Amino acid sequence: MWDKLRKQIRIEIEQLHNLIETHRSLIEKCRETPPSAIELSALAAMLHSFYTGIENLFKRVAIEIDEGPPHGEAWHRQLLDAMATLTQNRPAVLSAPLRELLREYLEFRHVFRHAYTFDLCWTKMAHLVLECENVLNQLEQEINGFIGMDESERKLN
Repeated sequence: MWDKLRKQIRIEIEQLHNLIETHRSLIEKCRETPPSAIELSALAAMLHSFYTGIENLFKRVAIEIDEGPPHGEAWHRQLLDAMATLTQNRPAVLSAPLRELLREYLEFRHVFRHAYTFDLCWTKMAHLVLECENVLNQLEQEINGFIGMDESERKLN
């Protein structure tokens, strides 16, 4: 189970790095100049994909170790919260501070899915775009700590 989970997580992390690399020139441009309306739409789609990839990773953990992902209207938020919570079967996957950072990406994804792109505002998105690589690096570090544990650390008594 753990080997399968490690492989799935590594693939998802690699995809997230590819996503950022694909948008790197636009992200770097926006450090100096606000994006045009088309660029803003592209960055919004990138943020949507970014959190979706992170959530896919969390769903893998929930499927392989927990009793499956949560259900119901608030399952996205519950899944994120579950990953920062210790269970009988595993330690917390991520820290509380990282959960709070990721909550902003989850909230943005919700906005993106329910708004017109012309309603998006760069000043509200900028920190998410400009920090996504740092957030991914922090997530990768915490996930590597989680999947790198030896067998005795995985199951808590």
